[in-house]
Amino acid sequence: MRSPQDLPVTVEAAAAVLSRVAIPDALLEVAQILHDAGHEAVLVGGAVRDALLGRTHGDWDLAASATPAEVQALFRRTIPTGIEHGTVTVVHGRGDLRLHIEITTFRGEGSYEDGRRPSEVRFLRALADDLARRDFTINAFAWNPITRVFTDCFAGLADLRRGLLRAVGDPAARFGEDGLRAMRAVRLCATLEMRLEEGTAAAIGGALEILDRVSRERVHVELFKLLAARRPSLGLEPMYETGIWPRVLGPVSRVEADAAISAIELMRPDPVVRLARLLWPLREERGQIEAIVDGLKPSRDERARLLSLTDPAIAPLGRLRDPLAIRRLAAALGRRHLADATDLLAREWAQLVTIEEAVRGAALAVGELAIGGKELVAAGIAAPGPGLGQLLAALLDWVLEEPARNTADLLLARARALAA
Repeated sequence: MRSPQDLPVTVEAAAAVLSRVAIPDALLEVAQILHDAGHEAVLVGGAVRDALLGRTHGDWDLAASATPAEVQALFRRTIPTGIEHGTVTVVHGRGDLRLHIEITTFRGEGSYEDGRRPSEVRFLRALADDLARRDFTINAFAWNPITRVFTDCFAGLADLRRGLLRAVGDPAARFGEDGLRAMRAVRLCATLEMRLEEGTAAAIGGALEILDRVSRERVHVELFKLLAARRPSLGLEPMYETGIWPRVLGPVSRVEADAAISAIELMRPDPVVRLARLLWPLREERGQIEAIVDGLKPSRDERARLLSLTDPAIAPLGRLRDPLAIRRLAAALGRRHLADATDLLAREWAQLVTIEEAVRGAALAVGELAIGGKELVAAGIAAPGPGLGQLLAALLDWVLEEPARNTADLLLARARALAA
């Protein structure tokens, strides 16, 4: 990513940067067809911003002065993706170069009655009017790949150079239109390593009730992007200061929040483990933890990991020195969660080494024993049923005491002794 001093200062300099960016041929062809028909067609949004920053970007968003009907008339293969909101997908190109290109008509919007979707959409012909409805100045850029004109109506270039995230126009109005913008603001602060402009930050507090109405799946996406960032603290600190934190993660004290933020800066960028650390102050309140986790609509695997990593029973892992005690706790935790729990709780190098040495080569589950139920049944030591499971559990406990005992001969001998 380019450093702030290397970013373009003028629109002409920005146009020069964007002229060197590789844009798919099919996309350029679509823009040229629209241009030749008398329409303005521009690339907008985060992809333009990321191209200026020198970041890898996702799909290009194409906006145009053409109405959905005019777009459909110009291209042979179209899909009415979101035609009521002005979006038509054009299928263009040949073979592997074929693309599905979303084209959205320049538009203005009515009131946002549900905090996410406008009650009405008005199609517009002027690019500036369309950019005025964007969320932040650094997302309100437009690049015309045909005329090579870069548009920056709201001083977004200056904000980009200053590392400042600022709302377009009236910040209270922007956050009032779309409740997810509050989460997007703190996520962008983390992923782009920026800071919230003072007025923009102050306006978030008035939109928290609208954030409450936003789909938790959408909040989950923004939160996990924030937590995967190189410096999540840049998003978490304003998340706490603006009041978003307790709406999403539950109430914690400033001291607890600061400790959690400092800790996750040192952890690997796994959103689940980092989220578990943010929830750790609430670990004794199991009902509250489950409500917060379930409220974020995680996947089944994410839920299992989060509930395991916020179980207060695993807390001793960060301070135990006795190898047997460590192995017993690791076995109860399960190997699939051990690395996560170690990252979460063992912040000192000496403790990391202690845990690694304690579990190295050790069986931590019945399935890791050198023999299984079939061998015990075949040897006539046990019969299928609950008793067999209890015998295997006893063998595991014996092996946890001394990992070198995990051989078929020793286990069979021990099983005979236990059965007798």
